[in-house]
Amino acid sequence: QDQVVESGGGSVQAGGSLRLSCVVSGDTYNSASMGWFRLIPGKEYRMVAGIDRDGSTDYEGSVKGRFAISKDNAKNTLYLQMNNLTPEDGGTYYCAADSRPWHVMVRVTALRGINALAARGQGTLVTVSS
Repeated sequence: QDQVVESGGGSVQAGGSLRLSCVVSGDTYNSASMGWFRLIPGKEYRMVAGIDRDGSTDYEGSVKGRFAISKDNAKNTLYLQMNNLTPEDGGTYYCAADSRPWHVMVRVTALRGINALAARGQGTLVTVSS
């Protein structure tokens, strides 16, 4: 059973920074596309940023230039550096991994929810105060 464990959430003031981390165990890490989703309460899981196996990255429009996704293969860890945070960035962030390409992960999540992906974490809460 693959396991995904997130950390790094917390409370910051607008303009602050946080770095989320996600450790992915098992074979999933080496063969997976990975990324971060944010749960919009009562609505949906919205993609934030993703990285494909070839290292190509993708960002939701509102976070481009402020967030950076990266991997440390030696630690099986995915990161999301979030800078210049705004209250609109708040929410529960979920790390997910899957053998399918990132754009497919986004599509599957939109249609069927994050549990349709191969591995996902329990979520980490980000609160941004104005």
